[in-house]
Amino acid sequence: MTTMIRALLGATALTATGFAASAQDTTLTIATVNNGDMIRMQGLADAFTEETGIALEWVTLEENVLRQRVTQDIATNGGQFDVMTIGTYEVPIWGAQDWLVSLNDLPAEYDVDDILPAIRGGLTVDGELYAAPFYGESSMVMYRTDLMEAAGLEMPDAPTWDFIKEAAAAMTDKDNEIYGICLRGKAGWGENMAFLTAMSNSYGARWFDMDWNPQFDSEAWANTLNDYLDLMNSYGPPGASGNGFNENLALFQQGKCGMWIDATVAASFVTNPNDSTVADKVGFALAPDNGLGKRGNWLWAWSLAVPAGSDNPDAAKQFIAWATSKDYTALVAENEGWANVPPGTRTSLYENPEYQEVPFAQMTLESINAADPTAPTVDEVPYTGVQFVAIPEFQSIGTAVGQTFSAALAGQMSAEDALAQAQALTEREMKRAGYIE
Repeated sequence: MTTMIRALLGATALTATGFAASAQDTTLTIATVNNGDMIRMQGLADAFTEETGIALEWVTLEENVLRQRVTQDIATNGGQFDVMTIGTYEVPIWGAQDWLVSLNDLPAEYDVDDILPAIRGGLTVDGELYAAPFYGESSMVMYRTDLMEAAGLEMPDAPTWDFIKEAAAAMTDKDNEIYGICLRGKAGWGENMAFLTAMSNSYGARWFDMDWNPQFDSEAWANTLNDYLDLMNSYGPPGASGNGFNENLALFQQGKCGMWIDATVAASFVTNPNDSTVADKVGFALAPDNGLGKRGNWLWAWSLAVPAGSDNPDAAKQFIAWATSKDYTALVAENEGWANVPPGTRTSLYENPEYQEVPFAQMTLESINAADPTAPTVDEVPYTGVQFVAIPEFQSIGTAVGQTFSAALAGQMSAEDALAQAQALTEREMKRAGYIE
């Protein structure tokens, strides 16, 4: 088993054109995440089957479980899935290992040049596109405009962390189950550590120095974790150490969060009157900063890729071309409205006058453009990635650190002890992987 595989397994109407896939008796098995946009895609996918005759079988999983399943399958060439939903972290690593099928032969009408450069760049290795973005995102502040007004405050378009602390205190009313702020606490490199790593960037922290030495013993990381814990313990909901994206989304939709800093893709769900009790009382702002030149926002795309072990690569490409096309966007708009189309992937979407009327469209685009994975932190670093470190070992290290920080949030250890444990375990794993002596 190679070092790469050991590292990865450490963490537990574009249809007929362009491809010669035979629809007869073809069934694609698609692994995807249980996010709202993906659930919506499944509801609309009958249109693809009707047009092509290709049947679809869905394996829909919670985010952490999805990552474990697809990582194990890709690293062992298991062949369980024809299409995988993976992210900006996995694509360049797996593409470089030839574990993914190139999508450079997508048909011309797919218009790959329409994909936002920041998103496309994260899915490309040596000129080869290895995944097509289903939706792209950064992170931003979503807040209750009525609670902000009642607190006598006005949210800036570009707030500081000091303002966020002030607003969280002013909006908290625990007797009525209203919490000033809701943030990710569930352990996982793509759950609490996505938020905390992005937050730490704005505090001047970094995972590693230029020699790959872990930096959790720095003052910047201490300030990050202490402020996070203070915010959550003073103004956050109970049981926050078990809350990820979906749990906080539900809390916000139920009117229990004054502010929520999370994925821009959530905007369509918190403003949907069918699901959100506060749909007409939501405002948006950029993720906070500390005046150091970096905001606490990330860059991500949930994308569709074909693993090299698929028995149906042409049919899989057909599906990906359909699901990430302009025609699919138009299909969602027709059925669900422009506010609910998958965001953050195509330039043409943000040039569309109808989409420009969506209240969160411009803030989403500004947030995506504000993230720079090649220079994510205040100080220089040897890695790329805003809310992750683009090395194979990060999946296991990030989750282990996330478990430590989640334990601190649950009151099982102090911030000081959590940081010391994070430093020790990261140093140990980086030595084992040969990054440091």
